[in-house]
Amino acid sequence: MERSLKFLAKLKKNNDRDWFNANKNEFLAAKDEFESAVEKLIAGIAGFDPSVIGTAPKDCLFRIYRDVRFTADKSPYKTAFGAYIAPGGRKSMNPGYYVHIEPKASFVAGGMHRPDAAELLAVRNVIASDPKALEKIEKQAAFRKYFDKIDSHEKLKTAPKGFEKDHPAIEYLKLKGYTVSHEFKKDSEVKDPKFPVNAVRVFKAMNPLIEFLRKAGGK
Repeated sequence: MERSLKFLAKLKKNNDRDWFNANKNEFLAAKDEFESAVEKLIAGIAGFDPSVIGTAPKDCLFRIYRDVRFTADKSPYKTAFGAYIAPGGRKSMNPGYYVHIEPKASFVAGGMHRPDAAELLAVRNVIASDPKALEKIEKQAAFRKYFDKIDSHEKLKTAPKGFEKDHPAIEYLKLKGYTVSHEFKKDSEVKDPKFPVNAVRVFKAMNPLIEFLRKAGGK
């Protein structure tokens, strides 16, 4: 994805509408390249997760335009391409797979990010009834190859309401989401024609977590 990284690097230095409009064709070419990569990712994921079959790449891509209404940073554009692959695409709340392309900061991730209260409670109830469930996933060899642990961007300081403070799975129960991520630290890894294949390997390693969360959350 050399074209995508090249455009995004330029955009980071020229994040204004005049420059963007003057380079709209370069943006469209980069976007097409990224969308083609997402199409390959969907096809690869479908090999072990048939639920994504029929998902259109365009429904997975996030817009490059930033919502600046509630932030002091009024830069109009994101400086990364992102896509969320799940049944229903980016607008779905289904546990799924995320790809983020950004110069020197690309990564893939997946799981359940910021679920609603009802779905989070459902997952916590399943974890409480089977305290070793997530630990077993974390101990799988394929998982350990790419991830450290299941985590969340937000975590409670104490036990959630209705759960004991000394529950054996309390550290998992405190999480407000259940995600994993794997960095591609070098741009050369992303530019490699084998990047979609390599990313699919990472997605496959996280699939047991995705399947657990879908079942636990009733998806």
